[in-house]
Amino acid sequence: FELTEEGLSWRFAGRTGLWPYADITAIRLSYRPVSMQAKRFRADVTNRDGRRLSIISTSWQTAALMAPQSEAYRAFVVGLHARLAASGSTARLTAGLGRFAYGAALAAIALFALAMVGLLLRALLIGEWPGALFLVGFAAMFAWYVGGFLTRNLPRSYTFADIPPALLP
Repeated sequence: FELTEEGLSWRFAGRTGLWPYADITAIRLSYRPVSMQAKRFRADVTNRDGRRLSIISTSWQTAALMAPQSEAYRAFVVGLHARLAASGSTARLTAGLGRFAYGAALAAIALFALAMVGLLLRALLIGEWPGALFLVGFAAMFAWYVGGFLTRNLPRSYTFADIPPALLP
């Protein structure tokens, strides 16, 4: 991906293209960690034709190793926003997950929390102290990881001048 005077130039899997800044209609920023890269961010750029490019803050080095491109990704996303603003773009800027996906994630976590509380109460009632301690530790770790994911991916809109810092490396 490259920001040129004419627009967003891209080359991917043997295909190339150039999207003029005026043709970019939407950008969605999100936080998308994976097992091999906990600090992974994503920008989905949509053009007038409905085509979408996903720009990710990591790149594959080998079949199992991902390398962070944090500074280059940050500079690219900030630069893209600056060029769109300078061109007078009316692109829709959104951050986080879609509202339906976010609601489904909250519902799943609520069900999980209810099950964990039930297991914890059962462990306490029968005096299974190591099991209760394990559940408390597991719940704390789960809240740390999933809480960070949900906090960063809260659905919202933003402006060119106010890019959400939690969605940039």
